[in-house]
Amino acid sequence: MNEKSLALSVFEDFNIRRQYDEKQEKWYFSIVDVIQALTGNQRPRKYWDDLKRKLKEEGSELSEKIGQLKLRSSDGKFYATDVADPEQLFRLVQSIPSPKVEPFKLWLAKVGYERIQEIADPEKSVNRARENWQKHGRSQKWIQQRMMGQETRNKLTDYWKEHGIKEKDEFAILTDIIHKEWTDLTVKQHKYIKGLKSQNLRDHMSEAELIFTALAELSTRQIAETEEADGMKDNAKAGIVGGRIAKKARLELEQKTGKSVVSGNNFLPKDKNKKLK
Repeated sequence: MNEKSLALSVFEDFNIRRQYDEKQEKWYFSIVDVIQALTGNQRPRKYWDDLKRKLKEEGSELSEKIGQLKLRSSDGKFYATDVADPEQLFRLVQSIPSPKVEPFKLWLAKVGYERIQEIADPEKSVNRARENWQKHGRSQKWIQQRMMGQETRNKLTDYWKEHGIKEKDEFAILTDIIHKEWTDLTVKQHKYIKGLKSQNLRDHMSEAELIFTALAELSTRQIAETEEADGMKDNAKAGIVGGRIAKKARLELEQKTGKSVVSGNNFLPKDKNKKLK
């Protein structure tokens, strides 16, 4: 096993084991370590067994999607351990009553979600996220907005998953609906005008674009919750309304400033931008 793919992360003096999957470009974290860090429980495996049973009784499919990896234990040996990727952990910790949940989610956004590709292509990597983003011209405000925007996105996708949206394609369709409503562009078109290919669009948004994206997704979730949207049709309607709320705000700002919010600018290195011209 490649030792570089193994690492310990520390949350409030608790060591949390993790392993990087190069094929999937994801970090996976030990669930029992996370539970112990959040609850202080000295029997985290028993706590996790009880929580899995509770989630199953509630109809959640989350526990069924949890995988196992061989992680090094305190005795130096490797044992099969239940693990979760950052997206799964964001959902899982919602079921753990602890005052540390919100600080943990912020921590995870920094060391997990925003750095899941730290062994992959450096252009996609967000290893040492703040330092890297700063080197590429990101301001502290941009970095904060990027991380907060991701949290807003996570809450929306959590709602979708709990209300009839299961297929990966459905998530992409709903995302595209919201994006097109507020920008007048599909995600693909927006990436094209920025000169992006495989890069994450949000990593190349301006601060304004991040804010309006978050507004559109926040509005969509709150409308969906208010109307108890369920299934693709209902959530698509909520997405249209949520996107239009952000579009209205965008148009008003553009009218006042005379500047377009939707931009073709990106954070690609200068040599790559030259090749696009």
